[in-house]
Amino acid sequence: MSLLDKVGDLLTGGLGKTIVDGIQAYFPPDMPPEQKARLELAIKEQTLQKTQLLHQAAQEERAEFNQRIRDMEGTASDLKRFGWIGSLLIFLRGCQRPVWGYMTLYMDVMWFSGKWSGMTTQQESAMWIVNLLVLFFLFGERGMKNVMPLINRFLSIKRGQS
Repeated sequence: MSLLDKVGDLLTGGLGKTIVDGIQAYFPPDMPPEQKARLELAIKEQTLQKTQLLHQAAQEERAEFNQRIRDMEGTASDLKRFGWIGSLLIFLRGCQRPVWGYMTLYMDVMWFSGKWSGMTTQQESAMWIVNLLVLFFLFGERGMKNVMPLINRFLSIKRGQS
């Protein structure tokens, strides 16, 4: 495997090789090896170019999204021009994640320790929703995917469905 093949496979996830492997059975049996090699190289180059275009489009989409957020919500530097009020807003904005996290932790400790007993079904549902929202916000989709089986198992045990 040449250096170009390795770089192409690295950038495309091996897509070029996969395509070539898939169509090699359709090469004419009398096709000279040089022509096969040129065709394989052309397929891999095209795959690499298309993959690069996709990566570039994805990067442009992310940049547009980030710019749209900056335009709609502003940045911390925009708030600095409002003096101490702007500084307070920047501080509160930065505190939001830890405050929600610690509030949820406090609610969970009170709830699971039994100090908040006798909650209605609606209140318990609200607790679960707040927990899921905060955990999703703090740990992202991957973290939630890892935790959801445990939550489902806990809920089924709580409902008596073992």
